[in-house]
Amino acid sequence: MPTSTRTRLATLTVAAGLTLALTGCGTAPWAELSTAAASATPTPKATVALVTNDLVNGSTQRTITAGDVTLTVDYYSSLNMGQWTAGANKPLSLTATAALGTDDGKSVYLSKVSVFPGVAGPDGALTAPDTQVDVSDLENGYFMKAPQSYGQTFVWPAIDEEATSLTLSFTYELLIQTTPTSSTYAKQTASDTLTIAIAP
Repeated sequence: MPTSTRTRLATLTVAAGLTLALTGCGTAPWAELSTAAASATPTPKATVALVTNDLVNGSTQRTITAGDVTLTVDYYSSLNMGQWTAGANKPLSLTATAALGTDDGKSVYLSKVSVFPGVAGPDGALTAPDTQVDVSDLENGYFMKAPQSYGQTFVWPAIDEEATSLTLSFTYELLIQTTPTSSTYAKQTASDTLTIAIAP
């Protein structure tokens, strides 16, 4: 057999051997590493948004300052918080007393309380009920200087079934005597906000 023919046969034999060797290897090692890394990537877990509930224990007390007046307000509900569902009538009661920082005998009156509701769901704001207002029919308002107090209950109607919280913004309009014997008054406005979770 000529030398050139033997050389070509040897080359073909080596090439065939390499082909068989590569064919027997299966998936390349780096490909296996890439597959393992991809399968090890953690799947994001769904998050649950926590809803603030200022009335989680059924009641809460707030101290609000407006000028020289300090209001102490107790908020509470006669309805168990587990029954504060979207479809229920939801009563919220409050009792408020006023004190003056420089108390020289002047009187404090509450002329008006306004409560502005806001309703939120998983995707944002929802339609809210109407604002509720209590306006005193007395000349100066309700006398509320401690130990006297103002009390009222606001009942909130059914709201959107998708609601997760009800936010109530309170505005208290106060009249304070300018002197202990004066028939003139200064006005102060105090504000507060409660967010209450809606039970599923």
